[in-house]
Amino acid sequence: MDSDIVSSSVDQSRTAMPDSLAFKSINDPIKNKINGCAAICVKKDDPCHFLRVLYESLITGGLAGVVVEAALYPIDTIKTRIQVARDGGKIIWKGLYSGLGGNLVGVLPASALFFGVYEPTKQKLLKVLPENLSAVAHLAAGALGGAVSSIVRVPTEVVKQRMQTGQFASAPDAVRLIIAKEGLGGMYAGYGSFLLRDLPFDALQFCVYEQLRIGYKLAARRDLNDPENAMLGAFAGAVTGVLTTPLDVIKTRLMVQGAETQYKGVSDCIKTIIREEGSSALWKGMGPRVLWIGIGGSIFFGVLEKTKQILSERSQKSPNA
Repeated sequence: MDSDIVSSSVDQSRTAMPDSLAFKSINDPIKNKINGCAAICVKKDDPCHFLRVLYESLITGGLAGVVVEAALYPIDTIKTRIQVARDGGKIIWKGLYSGLGGNLVGVLPASALFFGVYEPTKQKLLKVLPENLSAVAHLAAGALGGAVSSIVRVPTEVVKQRMQTGQFASAPDAVRLIIAKEGLGGMYAGYGSFLLRDLPFDALQFCVYEQLRIGYKLAARRDLNDPENAMLGAFAGAVTGVLTTPLDVIKTRLMVQGAETQYKGVSDCIKTIIREEGSSALWKGMGPRVLWIGIGGSIFFGVLEKTKQILSERSQKSPNA
């Protein structure tokens, strides 16, 4: 939710959710014309305020997550196979969509859950924190959203990556055999490394994106259009993707090792990789990862903001809104 702005045509008893209090410094007619893509207008004292934000966040997050995964899955598969290859192992270019169906089944609720936590948390923090600490609100909300959604994202990621590396033929078989051989804990293999990667990733990506949007709006003195949202999303994704590549390599190695337990944990994984393959191995797959997350960021945030805009307009037109 992006703007502390109310359209001049909206009744004074309705207000928009604040994205950043920085917009309070704008005091001219253009402020009244900006109806942010993420602005969802509700009555100030509406008891259904939270539920409405939660509902719209679930829809926007779930839709955006599914679109990105479906569109860019082959690049993700290539990245995974590069990261697990050792000693000059050959990369298999067939079956680049292995595990897509099962992955989408998990991505939808995981993405919806992330935004169901992220948006309300962000809005609450923006209200209580000083305007110069808006970045803290975005960082904290992103990290919390990542932590909560990991309950669904980790099993989804385990099944996806093992299918991408050819260990299983279908998602149901993967789930059944993983539990049979490793127990239920096998579905959460690499959970600590996942959090080590995703908490900073989610926090940084959304913080960079939100802060860029705030700065861009202040500079342009207008709301952003769809290409601009996509451009900022691509930049935020690419930068964060580069910074977290070593964490992604560690997470991938721990998740796909299965019952063999070649690595005993995060620290052992790092030491073993550096000892046997050199420190450069921690950056394996950076090219496909940055490409995937960069393009994915543009699609994700583009779809996200457009969906928010559509839901916002429907909310404003509804006689009960």
